[in-house]
Amino acid sequence: MARKNKRPNKASSTPPRGTTDRDKAIDALMALLAEHSFEQIGLAEVAGRAGLKLSQLRAEFGSTLAILATQMKDIDRAVLDGGDADMTEEQVRDRLFDVLMRRLEALGPYKEAVRSIMRSARRNPGLALAFNAMAVRSQKWMLEAAGIGASGPRGALRAQGAALMFARVLSVWVDDEEEGLDRTMAALDRGLSSAARWAGFLDDLCSLPKCVMRGPRRRRARDKEEAEAA
Repeated sequence: MARKNKRPNKASSTPPRGTTDRDKAIDALMALLAEHSFEQIGLAEVAGRAGLKLSQLRAEFGSTLAILATQMKDIDRAVLDGGDADMTEEQVRDRLFDVLMRRLEALGPYKEAVRSIMRSARRNPGLALAFNAMAVRSQKWMLEAAGIGASGPRGALRAQGAALMFARVLSVWVDDEEEGLDRTMAALDRGLSSAARWAGFLDDLCSLPKCVMRGPRRRRARDKEEAEAA
C-alpha cells in the first residue's frame, strides 16, 4: 500500500441538512433507501417522509433520480471543500487516494443507502446506466481535485474508468466494519494500481491516431514536393 495513504482527520465532511425543503427531501430519500430498493420509492413516499406536500417537493425536484443526483453533487462539494493543502506536493496517486478516501468519509452516514443503490444497479440495467452517468460526473471532479485532467475524450475515459474502479471499492466498503477501513484502503490501493496501468495504456492508445495519420500526410507532402520539383 502507498506509504502516505491515510484517512482524513475529520469524522465526516457531510454538510448539515434538515433546514430547507431541498434538504428534507434528500434526507428522506436517503433514509428510505436504507429501508427499501430505489425502484420501490416514489415521490409520494419521499414527500411523506420529508413532511412536505407534493407541491413543495415538485418545486425542488422532478424525480427521485434528480434527488439522488443532487445528493451526489453535495457529496462532491463536501469532498472538494475538504482538500488538504499538505497533499499538493504529493504524487498524483497519493492525492487521488486522499480524495477518494474523503469521498468515502462523506458517504459514511449513507452506507446503507449506498448498499441499496448498488443492489438496484445489479438488478436493473436501466438504473445502472443512470447511476453510472452520475458516478462519472462525480469522478471528473475527483480527478480534477487530484490534479488529473478530466476534459476531452481522454478525460471522459479516465472518469469512466475511475467510476468503475470506485464502484468496486464501494462493494468492499459497504461490508467493511473495521474502524481503520483497512480492507477498503487495500481495495482502493489495488484499484489505483490497476488504474495507473490503464492510464499508461490510454496514453499509448491516444497517441495512435497521430501516428496513423502522420505517415499518409508525410507521403502526400513528399509526393507534392516531388511533383513541384519535376
